Amino acid sequence: MDKSLQKPKIHKIETVARSRLFNVETVDLEFSNGARRIYERMQPSGREAVMIVPIIDEHLLLIREYAVGIEDYELGFPKGLIDLGEDILEAANRELMEEVGFGAKRMEILTKLTLAPSYFSSKMNIVVAQNLYPQQRQGDEPEPLPQVRWPIADMMDLLNEPDFREARNVSALFLAHAWLLQK
Repeated sequence: MDKSLQKPKIHKIETVARSRLFNVETVDLEFSNGARRIYERMQPSGREAVMIVPIIDEHLLLIREYAVGIEDYELGFPKGLIDLGEDILEAANRELMEEVGFGAKRMEILTKLTLAPSYFSSKMNIVVAQNLYPQQRQGDEPEPLPQVRWPIADMMDLLNEPDFREARNVSALFLAHAWLLQK
């Protein structure tokens, strides 16, 4: 980070809208040059999430899940929030069991991504899962999630799929591709 940058002073944080899932806040900031601005953001929750890139039999294992924001089904990797008391790999293995019916004997954390950091404090940990074994756990999904096995040899062709567009999935694909090339 540039050492010459000084974080703005926060004068006031106020909740301006609230729903069952979200709290919208205004943040009154003063920058080091004296400029003042009021920004809006989602209230930070402090909880992180995981996205798992499962590998089985030379294939990536993806799911189709309804995304209400775009009102359509999206092809992507299993994902979910980290529960209190869980570490990243425990949460990744639980989500894998809940969403695709497999556990993993080997997992590796690739990185942590942020999503729209100007508005959210959301952090997504990207994990590769290998040596999968059948293990189902009950999750909170309202319907079964259809699985798609995609050949690793053609993994970058996912970028041409019209329902594989979510930025975290695309990032995870590139990260997994680079990780596999190093193996």
